[in-house]
Amino acid sequence: MTARVLVVDDVIQNVKLLEAKLTSEYFDVLTALNGEDALEIIARERPDIVLLDVMMPGMDGFEVCRRIRANEKSAHIPVIMVTALDQSKDRVAGLEAGADDFLTKPIRDLPLFARVRSLVRLKVLMDELRMREATGEDFGINMDNGINNQISLEGARVLLIEDYTRVAERISRYMEGLAVIDIDGGSLDTVSSPDLENYDLFILSLGLDKIDGLRLCSQLRSSEHTRRIPILVLVDEDHPDQLIKSMELGATDYITRPIDKNELLARARSQIRQKRYADRLRHNMQKSIEMAMTDAVTGLYNRHFLSTHLDNLMSVENNNHKTVFLLMLDIDKFKRVNDSYGHAAGDEVLVEFARRISNNIRNIDLAARYGGEEFVVVMPESNFEHAYYFAERLRMAIADQPFSITASDQPITVTVSIGLALSGDKNSSSAALLAAADTALYQAKENGRNQVCCCEKSPAE
Repeated sequence: MTARVLVVDDVIQNVKLLEAKLTSEYFDVLTALNGEDALEIIARERPDIVLLDVMMPGMDGFEVCRRIRANEKSAHIPVIMVTALDQSKDRVAGLEAGADDFLTKPIRDLPLFARVRSLVRLKVLMDELRMREATGEDFGINMDNGINNQISLEGARVLLIEDYTRVAERISRYMEGLAVIDIDGGSLDTVSSPDLENYDLFILSLGLDKIDGLRLCSQLRSSEHTRRIPILVLVDEDHPDQLIKSMELGATDYITRPIDKNELLARARSQIRQKRYADRLRHNMQKSIEMAMTDAVTGLYNRHFLSTHLDNLMSVENNNHKTVFLLMLDIDKFKRVNDSYGHAAGDEVLVEFARRISNNIRNIDLAARYGGEEFVVVMPESNFEHAYYFAERLRMAIADQPFSITASDQPITVTVSIGLALSGDKNSSSAALLAAADTALYQAKENGRNQVCCCEKSPAE
């Protein structure tokens, strides 16, 4: 996976060295010699990742990172801090300034390439989620998710996979106050803890006794239930190959032994925050999809979704070729409700009407608001007797129990007319089936309303 990388360093030799290394791995490299130029390039070019030197005259790397994070347009660009400082407090300072990782000079090639590729993969995922959220906002669905909204870490859960008891207990003490931490020693082939999908972070030792930590990393990343949960690996400095392999297998961060408490906490906070932010984007995306498919007043599916569903159900590519019954429902004299009690009362009736429909249909049936006071129920895999019985039961569920509305002390009576149509030779398309049900509905209204009429009788009748 290639990407555009911005290298920022005030020493031209360092810039040229990193540029040569990254170019050899087919990355597209941009360069800047100070913080001000870096911020201008970020605003203009939108790089995929920033390699940022800490010790620069004027604006240092920490300040540049803070400004990147404070700008809504650049806040989600991954930043790797690069410096000759190797003290834990320096790494923590970089992480707390918003950096995603901290590398010390001289930079080894393999960790650098693995880290860059890992962060680029994360950015691609985040960009896709944000793009889908922006699409929802373009349709008027405002999720109110500016960068100033804080991601809460409250109730975070972490699973530590470590079979060395003393180390596991020490890490648990370190994590107190940040998250509830569970310990799993690992079995011969897998993790034994239940409900893995409920964790916010896995901390995985690559030095497990009974199981290959790399294989476990691969299993966690490939499982549908855990693939979106970040993995922070614990690795020995004298095992760089393990580190590189774990990053290739999907680990999202690492910390080398001996473990520093402050660095561990900073990296854990960063990973949990990123995970919860991604979860929020996915939730908002799902919400926008649901809002695009459903009617805002009743919560039933809307006409567009109904049409698509019915087209798919009756398409020639559908190998089921099963009978489809369709009910077209129209609330009788609904205009009188609006005229007498107001449109708010009309909406109350629509909501309760939709609720009674939902309470009476099967799981495989689909109910939708067709428009105004018209509704449709699609019933696949049924027969005439059942469909007609359902329509009558639904008619009585509406008529036999008056509707309570805020604008009236007394409940009001509501009735419904229903047209029933069956797919077949004459109604082989969704448009024809809808037209047939509409014809039956018109007949029910002509016959006096509050009744069920069928477009055609069952062949068995």
